[in-house]
Amino acid sequence: MGNPVLVIGNKNYSSWSLRPWILLSTNGIAFDEVCVPLYQQGSKVAIQAHAPAGRTPYGKVPILRDGATTVWDSLAICEYAAERWPSIHGWPADITRRAHARAISAEMHAGFTTLRSEMPMNCRRERAPVTQSAQLQGEIDRVTEIWTSCRKTASGSFLFGAFGIADAMYAPVVLRFTIYQVSLPAVAQAYVDTMLALPSMQKWIEGALDEPDVLTQFER
Repeated sequence: MGNPVLVIGNKNYSSWSLRPWILLSTNGIAFDEVCVPLYQQGSKVAIQAHAPAGRTPYGKVPILRDGATTVWDSLAICEYAAERWPSIHGWPADITRRAHARAISAEMHAGFTTLRSEMPMNCRRERAPVTQSAQLQGEIDRVTEIWTSCRKTASGSFLFGAFGIADAMYAPVVLRFTIYQVSLPAVAQAYVDTMLALPSMQKWIEGALDEPDVLTQFER
């Protein structure tokens, strides 16, 4: 059986694609990458060609194909990867810390809609802040609180010690805070710096900067 195939969108814009990509890449899991430029004629058909019939009716990425197994949704792919490749540090071993990691990952997966809309992923954007509404500031404060509380009890450099699923789920926020020059307290900024220093994160950014596509809906 060959390498698994990870179908992603534009690296410059697709925050959901970054999550499983950085989990696999940081852990040295070999995979073949298929990039489908988003919001173009034929994008939906191209994406659906990689998924079981009827399973991704909206043509969304990412999708992981591993032999006869196909998984879609960023968090589901990360969960599958951690079980499929035991060398991946998916969740903390301790049940209480594992529950905490899952809770903050689910919180990111389901929430922070203002942060997503007012600070869209755009690695090529000139580094500059945006006007922060009260709702946006509240979501920034919540992320900062999560990172700070996790780092206070972690023995390593990441949210729960070693790099894991929780870090992958917050990787796009690290980029957003950097792109939009969000001022952070020392503990949160140290975490951002640690994530940015990952070779996998640098490789993703380099790929994003090389892409020619411009999606105006994500430009600010």
